[in-house]
Amino acid sequence: MRRRALLAAAASAGLGACGATPGARPLYAADTHPGDYPTVAAVGWFAEEVARRSHGRLGVRQYPGGQLGEEKDTLELTIFGGVDINRVNLAPLNAIAPETIVPTLPFLFRSEAHMRAAMAGDPGKAVFAALRRHRLIGLCFYDSGARSFYTTRRPVLAPGDLRGMKIRVQNSDVFVAMVDALGGDATPMSYGEVYGALLQGVVDGAENNWPSYESSRHFEAAKHYSLTRHVIAPEALVMSARRWDKLAPEDQALIAGAAADSVAVMAQLWTERETGAEARLRAAGVSVAEPPDRDAFARLMAPVWARFLRAGPLRRLSEDILALGAAP
Repeated sequence: MRRRALLAAAASAGLGACGATPGARPLYAADTHPGDYPTVAAVGWFAEEVARRSHGRLGVRQYPGGQLGEEKDTLELTIFGGVDINRVNLAPLNAIAPETIVPTLPFLFRSEAHMRAAMAGDPGKAVFAALRRHRLIGLCFYDSGARSFYTTRRPVLAPGDLRGMKIRVQNSDVFVAMVDALGGDATPMSYGEVYGALLQGVVDGAENNWPSYESSRHFEAAKHYSLTRHVIAPEALVMSARRWDKLAPEDQALIAGAAADSVAVMAQLWTERETGAEARLRAAGVSVAEPPDRDAFARLMAPVWARFLRAGPLRRLSEDILALGAAP
């Protein structure tokens, strides 16, 4: 709390000093991932482009590795203007804008290509329009890979294998409902606490993508990685509307353009990191299992979808995404 208060005070002071000339201080960009993570590197490229395209008038100062706190904390600061730019998972946005729930639904996307097409199209625009109402500007969507379960005791080859297991999930009602529907005991927990919880037996497993499984070193405690690929949700690069609205229209266009162009950079970096992480983890002795019937997991998601798609607009958003996946 003390760190958040100090950061908010410092950022507010910086904003006040800017007055009518935004750009007098750099844009503060937060990320929980380490400095060499693909999305952090993509934001680094974006930062360089912003400086280049503005001839040095605008700058971006990055704070990766959770330096400014967990995502739920930095997201709050972004909304109130203490942080300017934030790369966030959609889970902490669920409580702010219900539209962000839809892309996190389990077994919604058929592939990462399907996800990218949907979020670059009308479904992605609808999600960002919802965020605008909550003082957040959506700049672009980044990859978060396919999430799979990793466990300490045994692989997860069928839903029944999760019974009796405490599985760490994000602080998201969707993820809690998903694990509960599969028979596991969903245990919400901040990302920074998971490693110790796995080592101490507080939880029996978690779920995430290959790069996060590697960079967090969770594989040291949970050596069974099961390729359920249950969620292929994007992450979002967002900006505080408070800072955005202080920018001149041409600077808004410059930032939006640099962010859009950073997506292709991110995709290349992500693919390289994902492939490399999988190869390194297999070589390190991680036990990788392929469930013989992934549809067995998907069939149990009907009540989860029904619960979170009660509102008509959310249901239509999911239908639009599914239609894009069905297109040849």
